[in-house]
Amino acid sequence: MQQPLKPIPAKQPIYLEGPRSRFYEFDFAWKIFKEFIKGFRTLHFVGPCITVFGSARFKEDNIYYKEAVEFGKQIAAMGFTTLTGGGPGIMEAANRGAFQNNGHSVGCNIQLPFEQQPNPYVQTSITFAHFFVRKTLMIKYSYAFVIMPGGFGTMDEFFETLTLVQTKMLERFPIVLFGKEYFKELWEYIEEMSKQGTISKEDMSLVLLTDDIDESMRHIKTYINTNYELRRRKPLWWLLEKS
Repeated sequence: MQQPLKPIPAKQPIYLEGPRSRFYEFDFAWKIFKEFIKGFRTLHFVGPCITVFGSARFKEDNIYYKEAVEFGKQIAAMGFTTLTGGGPGIMEAANRGAFQNNGHSVGCNIQLPFEQQPNPYVQTSITFAHFFVRKTLMIKYSYAFVIMPGGFGTMDEFFETLTLVQTKMLERFPIVLFGKEYFKELWEYIEEMSKQGTISKEDMSLVLLTDDIDESMRHIKTYINTNYELRRRKPLWWLLEKS
């Protein structure tokens, strides 16, 4: 029988205070509002994006890093902006590919005490204090999503995006799950969800599981060409954005 995990002792006392003061809550809400406005101003003119999610821990010699570079190049060739979390690993690789192919490369970084530093291949960069603000904006400005191998953060981004598409909060936006071997057990579990009836069989079609970059890009192109057309409009600087 597995022994229960022992709690890690805290270096400082932790107090369960319950609800904070109304002033504290208002101040928190105001900071979130300002963070969203900062994001709107920074990303308003970056153009239609394709977001690439993936691990921050892969190095240049990793196969998935190399394939993320190719994704960035092909996204740029399509005329789309490559949007990532702005850090190292897969994020750096996708930004690097876009940068090398003269595409627009954007990073939405997050403040962390370790691991996450802005990579050198982003032309537009913004750093967020809160994961949920960052994730909302990475989804808001994108028309397709590429999920590459990653950890907890990547799984969180994948399932939130998938839930938004499933519930039609986002309509007809393609999701590519790249890496058949890496995601094998996860895909089997998703199939089990379908068998158990916790998701519908049609939901399986919301995601393309593949190892082929060309197939991924054809899938994205088909979705975009079928469901959307380009509409040009005069830019409006309503929040004093820089074009």
